Amino acid sequence: MAAQRILTLTLNPALDMATAVPRLSPHDKLRCSPPVYAPGGGGINVARAIRRLGGEALALFPVGGSTGAHLLDLLDAEGVPRQAVPTASWTRECINLTNQADGQQYRFVLPGSPLSAQEQAAVLSALDRAPLADYLVISGSLPEGLAADFLPQLLEQARRRGSRCVVDSTGDALRQMLACGGLLLIKPNLDELSAMAAEPITGPEHLTRLARDLVVAGRTEAVLVSLGAQGALLVTAALCERIPAPTVPRRSTVGAGDSLLAAMVLKHASGAGWSEAARYGVAAGTAAIMTEGSELCRREDTERLFGWLTGDAKPAG
Repeated sequence: MAAQRILTLTLNPALDMATAVPRLSPHDKLRCSPPVYAPGGGGINVARAIRRLGGEALALFPVGGSTGAHLLDLLDAEGVPRQAVPTASWTRECINLTNQADGQQYRFVLPGSPLSAQEQAAVLSALDRAPLADYLVISGSLPEGLAADFLPQLLEQARRRGSRCVVDSTGDALRQMLACGGLLLIKPNLDELSAMAAEPITGPEHLTRLARDLVVAGRTEAVLVSLGAQGALLVTAALCERIPAPTVPRRSTVGAGDSLLAAMVLKHASGAGWSEAARYGVAAGTAAIMTEGSELCRREDTERLFGWLTGDAKPAG
């Protein structure tokens, strides 16, 4: 089977900085460990994780200022193909702080700058100029001030180009894209699915019904509900599977969801069915929590955990 092209879109990228303090306490000067910088934002992380897993994806995103230049340098150092849309505002920064006294992680997520009408048009134009892709992964938070018709335009443009759309977003953005219908895959967590349905999820049967309703209505072909340490629930027209997460040492949850999505899309693009793709995704998401700071999944960990999930090996931390 010929390799299928994957394009990721990140509308609210970030320059991520990870550091640690011996003990978190108010008022004191907190002496931090040397900072470690990484490119951030959902789609960017998906493209990075795909490369770590031996595949390739083109990352498309708006970027600006010195923080944006730093982000571009970091992506180039990792060898991630990218197509950047210049913006007047600086790319935001986010901070991942570890309290070494108890191992707890604190994530400070700054808001992104709004995209002007001209910059929004430039993003759509860049998508039209990008190489044709079989998969368009739209992942991450959205900047404020997007035009009401931006996301519908984006999805329609993707369909005209023959791209199947994978969405990992929240709130109104997820509702709006689901309302357009015809998505290939969405990856909400429990809270996101509950918020989208505007009702609390009361149990496994209720959860399955909410996911299946989206499939039956033609909103999406597949739903993978991320359940954290409990793994994930996969629902399609033909499948309803609970996939356990292997037990491993937990070091950082940053990038776990992006690693999961990257691995699932990469495996599906290789011709695997949804069940196998979802297991590979859970393996990669679990592998990501074994790494420090903002680091994503490692291929060797992912393959070992995938072997365990498919009955061929045992997990090892």
